[in-house]
Amino acid sequence: QVQLVESGGGLVQAGGSLRLSCVASGSIIRISNMGWYRQAPGKQRELVARITGGGSTDYASSVEGRFTISRDNAKKAVYLQMNSLKPDDTAVYYCLANIWPGGGYRFQEYWGQGTQVTVSS
Repeated sequence: QVQLVESGGGLVQAGGSLRLSCVASGSIIRISNMGWYRQAPGKQRELVARITGGGSTDYASSVEGRFTISRDNAKKAVYLQMNSLKPDDTAVYYCLANIWPGGGYRFQEYWGQGTQVTVSS
């Protein structure tokens, strides 16, 4: 089975920084796109940033210039460096990965369990 485990969330003051990590484990042949999404209370889940297998990135306009997504293919990990955090960034952050698990399956999307990020004003 494939699992994604996030870490690095927490409580931080406005203007501060956090680094989220997400590590994939289990039966994995290949990982293509990876990304971070977030969901604030009462709102829909939204894309924050994503990175392709080749390293191309794109960001939500609300985080452009403040957040940086990166990945370590050897560790099967994706990271989100979040700087200049704002109260509006408060949400549960989820990792998403497009993974080929083998065993006759095609690429499938897997989600992490989420990690809470709270930014106080």
